[in-house]
Amino acid sequence: MLDLSNLQVRPGSKRKAIRLGRGNGSGHGGTCGRGTKGQKSRSGGSIAPWFEGGQMPIYRRLPKRGFKNRFKVEYAVVNIKDLLDFEPDSVVDRDALVQKGKIGRKDERVKLLAMGDIDFALKIRLSKASKAAVEKIKNAGGTFEPVEED
Repeated sequence: MLDLSNLQVRPGSKRKAIRLGRGNGSGHGGTCGRGTKGQKSRSGGSIAPWFEGGQMPIYRRLPKRGFKNRFKVEYAVVNIKDLLDFEPDSVVDRDALVQKGKIGRKDERVKLLAMGDIDFALKIRLSKASKAAVEKIKNAGGTFEPVEED
């Protein structure tokens, strides 16, 4: 039986580390495979991935247009026609929509829109809904409760 006392490394899975700077006979002595002189030959010397050798960087060459709101709140959109898969009088919330595959991620905010018709009652607990969607839900005998989500 395999347990911690008799674990072994698979043969051939570990290779010997190349020993750098141990004489010219090893093939990796002297400069240790780094070449001679220059920034990359020094210890701690590396070049940032976005550095273009002193050329004007791409993020400065390309034009910037418009305004990007860093605080914009994105919503996943669900229509009333997407709620027809639910049982009457069931609770529709973010978790239920993820489970049914109507939205992608559990951490998305969800807005209900009015496309489609419904003829049975549902208890809906989502971030937002359009006025027309709330009216359709109430006409079918259901309720809409806005939920404050992170």
